Amino acid sequence: MPNLTERLHQYWLLARFDKPIGILILLWPTLWALWIAGNGKPDLLVLTVFVLGVVLMRAAGCVINDYADKDFDPQVERCKLRPIAAGKVKPKEALAVFAVLCLTAFGLVLLMNWYTIALSFVGAFLAASYPFMKRFTHLPQAYLGMAFGFAVPMAFAAQTNTIPSVAWILYLAVLLWALVYDTMYAMVDIDDDLKIGVKSTAILFGKRVREITAGLQVIILLLLISVGMMQQLSWPYYLGLLVAAGFSVYQQKLIFHFNKPDCFKAFLNNNWFGLVVFVGLLLAYNL
Repeated sequence: MPNLTERLHQYWLLARFDKPIGILILLWPTLWALWIAGNGKPDLLVLTVFVLGVVLMRAAGCVINDYADKDFDPQVERCKLRPIAAGKVKPKEALAVFAVLCLTAFGLVLLMNWYTIALSFVGAFLAASYPFMKRFTHLPQAYLGMAFGFAVPMAFAAQTNTIPSVAWILYLAVLLWALVYDTMYAMVDIDDDLKIGVKSTAILFGKRVREITAGLQVIILLLLISVGMMQQLSWPYYLGLLVAAGFSVYQQKLIFHFNKPDCFKAFLNNNWFGLVVFVGLLLAYNL
């Protein structure tokens, strides 16, 4: 029994269930999309399936990421104690855990309409292929945005059986948001990444990383404003965006000196960005 308990504990760590920030940062845009698609009243079954799907697919993404990086992580200070890198979980075990998580998530998707089921294959492909992108392009953070943001069109498809133009504008905002916060995350690993030859936007942007991420944050807020105008949302939504803009300024302050702990704080602070946008949406639909 102790062996089984230890194995399950290692799988728990492998799926990063001990670090819920990844779940939250993926959950907020999913909730944005569900509330907008449902005009403030998302279907309870759709909401339940998508919340559980976020938890499962984020976990699956972490597992396949560690599998893909099994030769890199031992050389990265922040990652060397991860279960595969530390030799506590075998790569084949990780693939089995990944398969179980994906199949469970797919079982939930089968409760949705055929449009959503078809889109889930695209989402699964993006999630499974993302970890390998850092070998080929300096834009893996953009690819992560494509994967993380794909819950947006799926949410509209599940709720309305269509994907209107507002959904694609929201998808673009989420894609760019992921690019920004994952660039801040990549700034923490930039020395290790350069040493082992892994690519990232933090490396690509170089000394211009602050200006580029700040510009992208302005574009994200403008896209979210346009979403509010298209949906004729009331003032609490825009108040939420104003607070989110404040968090964006704070994040720029944190990364200003390229201090690694502060860059990581900037990444974590994006949870509050996502939360206040959602609170603004919630109040806009209920006041």
